[in-house]
Amino acid sequence: MHSSPSPLISVLTIFIFFLSSDSISRSFIPFSNSINVTLFGGAVLRNGSISLTQERSCAQPPNSSSGIGRAFHVSPIRFLDPYNNKSVSSFSCRFSFTISHSPLCPFGDGLAFLITSNIDSFSLMYGRMGLPDWEPESQDRFFAVEFDTNFDPLLQDVNDNHIGIDLNSVVSVVSVNLISKGIDLRSDRKMTAWVEYKDGDKKLMVWVGYTKMKPLTPLLVASIDLSQHFKEFMHVGFSASNGRGSALHLLDEWRFKSSIALPSTMSMEDSFSFSEEDCFMCSQNDNDLYVENGLSNNRKLGRSMLELALLSVGLIIVLLSVCAIFGLCTWCVIKRRRIKSNVQNERQFTRFQAKNRIPKRLSLMEIKSATKGFNRKMIIGEGASAVVYQGSLPSGGTVAVKRFSKVTQIGSLRNQFATELATVVGCLRHKNLVQLQGWCCEGPELVLVYEYMPNGSLARILHKPNNPLLCFLTWEKRVKVILGIASALVYLHEECERQIIHRDVKSCNIMLDDEFIPKLGDFGLAEAYDHSCSTRDATLPAGTMGYLAPEYVYLGVPTVKTDVYSFGMVVLEVATGRKPVDEGGLGLSDWVWGLWGKGCLMEAVDVRLNGRFNMAGMERMLMVGLVCVHPKADDRPMVREAARMVKGEAPLPILPARKPMVSILSVVHEDSDQLMRSDGGLENVGSPWLTPSTHFSS
Repeated sequence: MHSSPSPLISVLTIFIFFLSSDSISRSFIPFSNSINVTLFGGAVLRNGSISLTQERSCAQPPNSSSGIGRAFHVSPIRFLDPYNNKSVSSFSCRFSFTISHSPLCPFGDGLAFLITSNIDSFSLMYGRMGLPDWEPESQDRFFAVEFDTNFDPLLQDVNDNHIGIDLNSVVSVVSVNLISKGIDLRSDRKMTAWVEYKDGDKKLMVWVGYTKMKPLTPLLVASIDLSQHFKEFMHVGFSASNGRGSALHLLDEWRFKSSIALPSTMSMEDSFSFSEEDCFMCSQNDNDLYVENGLSNNRKLGRSMLELALLSVGLIIVLLSVCAIFGLCTWCVIKRRRIKSNVQNERQFTRFQAKNRIPKRLSLMEIKSATKGFNRKMIIGEGASAVVYQGSLPSGGTVAVKRFSKVTQIGSLRNQFATELATVVGCLRHKNLVQLQGWCCEGPELVLVYEYMPNGSLARILHKPNNPLLCFLTWEKRVKVILGIASALVYLHEECERQIIHRDVKSCNIMLDDEFIPKLGDFGLAEAYDHSCSTRDATLPAGTMGYLAPEYVYLGVPTVKTDVYSFGMVVLEVATGRKPVDEGGLGLSDWVWGLWGKGCLMEAVDVRLNGRFNMAGMERMLMVGLVCVHPKADDRPMVREAARMVKGEAPLPILPARKPMVSILSVVHEDSDQLMRSDGGLENVGSPWLTPSTHFSS
């Protein structure tokens, strides 16, 4: 005789049945594994994806057979209403792609989503993503959304990482810089793009993201009337090219849907929910076949029944296990109180951080995730003591991550140093200072996280051969760079609660954002180091040779006038375009002083300006640079006064006919009373400095 099953077993059976039903329904979803496209040029199938271009050797010249590839849907699509040629079909397209780059070669040109009336009217030239050659008298038309990874000034590109809208020309009618939006087309990551056009509003929108969930805000919105550019039937597809670089432009998934005469009251989401018929290229692993922004009706029904089953099981467990649940609830209440207390403490600390504007302390795991494990491909700068990586934080977008390589020298005081650094540097706010956003100090690692500057350092633009950004550094922008750095130094010297001596003002520490606004970096690092490490030898100056004032090299004691000297070197560097010390060992200040003594100061002007500058303003700038690098500290102006001279608000300095000689007191026997001159001779003096003797060139 068998006993009847208990209610708990019955409910569990129902629960298992619903789980099994849901699994069975998923296993029978009719995925499409066909690719309804035609390939042209160098495009080939690669592991279920379409590789529009192939990798090549950088030493080889551009080859049209492998450097350009296209993929189009097998049949043309109707876009114009046959009864009303003024009404164009609204459409929505979603596709996933990856741009994979070989580190040994430059980047390729990028890819483009393309709608054209003639698939044979394509360019075989490199540098144009394989887009059509269109002539005014031609009847062919095309529309493209380009995902450009190559900077070409001739095509009026904004940078080497942007999207743009092309109408019958490779010169975009509108484009958007993706770096400022936190998207990097050159990151080797898989991305998904959405392109939607609604004819009722004559509006085109483009989204780009790293997941298949469409972002709330489009990256690009343009008002365009495509009825003026489309024929009744058009071909839809993609085009890509490598140009002089090498990259794999992979297309993984493609869905497209159009609707003629879309009502103005109907949203894109309601009209363009993708179905299996809209899949031009899909794989077996694509699980979102039915509706882009939600589950299918069957899945929703299965979820509701599953929730009902779980609720039934919970009720039965409560009835059968009152005592156990009571004990569990008591434990949960205690734990909840502890969690609430921790949350309150965290909120108080967050409010303290916000009030005092202290940068956030990050974990080493977060830093490694942002830089892909300190991947060398992410390096954007290297110095003697640190390496700078480009990174991406979930909450902060694109950042610059500075990893110190000699942090172990700080020893047991590194945590104190990091805390002092966050207090000294993080609490400073100025439009011309690079903002510290976070820091990390774990084990031997000390890492600082700064805001990202797209145009890099001033030194890289001035001194890197054939830098395309140099043409944008006009005379007007150079003046703004000088005045911006002056404003930052005035803030550090005169307007902070605690005076900050920078100690390392140089062009490498001057960063430029996407509008060429200068921002001074590495401020306060030496200040924090002094406060945290009492054993620092004051006779060892911090800074870079060529920018150091003579008295600072000799005495090792920083003042605002040593910063003025470094600022003067930057002024001369911007005006002349020359390095502080050239390959032959000649110092920039000595060279400009020599021209001043000969009465031909204007010969120092950067020839790359091609004469496009204000003559009086340039003369003022050069004279201000000379007075700031005056060998005698007392004869140098304050930074505020130097800025007024550059702007013409203060009289020009009175300079000697030639560079003054520098006399440095040396340590000799107190009975000798001798002075070390700049020419190596000795003079009698009253008393020597208690510092080592040195020698400077005139």
